[in-house]
Amino acid sequence: MTTEGRVDRCRVLLARAARFTGRTLRGEWHAIVVEPVRRLARRGLSGLLLASVAAFGVIFFHAIAQHPLGAVWVTRLGGVRADLPLWLSLLRTPVSLYVPALDLPVWAGITQLFLAFAWAELALGRARTLAISYATTVAGTLTARMMIAAGPGWCGFGLPHAYGQVLDTGPSAAVVGLFTYLSVIKRAPVVFTLTGGSMVWESVAVPNLAGREHLIAVGSAIVLGLLHGHGARLRARLGSLLLVRKGGPEPGGTTATPSPTGPEATAPAPPRAVPAPATAERSPAERATDTAMTSLEC
Repeated sequence: MTTEGRVDRCRVLLARAARFTGRTLRGEWHAIVVEPVRRLARRGLSGLLLASVAAFGVIFFHAIAQHPLGAVWVTRLGGVRADLPLWLSLLRTPVSLYVPALDLPVWAGITQLFLAFAWAELALGRARTLAISYATTVAGTLTARMMIAAGPGWCGFGLPHAYGQVLDTGPSAAVVGLFTYLSVIKRAPVVFTLTGGSMVWESVAVPNLAGREHLIAVGSAIVLGLLHGHGARLRARLGSLLLVRKGGPEPGGTTATPSPTGPEATAPAPPRAVPAPATAERSPAERATDTAMTSLEC
């Protein structure tokens, strides 16, 4: 290949890459900015209810925690640790979303929290936003308990038992989960890279409990995002599997009649009763002739 041919080929590849990048950025801008703004214009300030409540909750609990008595009640209501019983941790998890983390700045976290919940509420609705945020938080909390229970080792999976006494609060796992889930279903690679890449860098640079939970939140959000839109198909497949396990007929098939086995199969069949031929009804003239013949014979 000549030098001019190589240059032309490089130009074609660069042009394709530029067009692909332009289409991707334009689609992502439309998905993360244009669509939410349009929905906010239609719904008004009611479309920011969850984001406002979440931000106000973090500010409220942060203000209460500045006093000794308030800090005790905040810990009792939303303090989650791995050494607590599982039922108590799950009971405190919804409140722990509004308790600020100890090692993160409050106001920066509130900004991220507001943006994540606002975008999710406008794009997904309130019910799904709450479900995704809670699911990713619980996934991180439960996996952290498994890591601490496993102990050091296990190819880097386990964590020292001392992490069981670390206070595990804050909405960061929910924020990361919402951003990752939205970037997957909206096909937003820039947001996904900023979210997932920052969590990977955090877990490598500062290998603590929060970094591990953030990675689990990202992974669970990716799985939920890939399953988005396939709920009806999964329910139908699960229903067919349960029907086959219960012994019911398969979809589109016929039920075969089982053949008799044992003594019933070798026993002779009972003789069939053959009905006698029906006697035809005779006319009055024929009955009179028979009577006359009988009297003559006598």
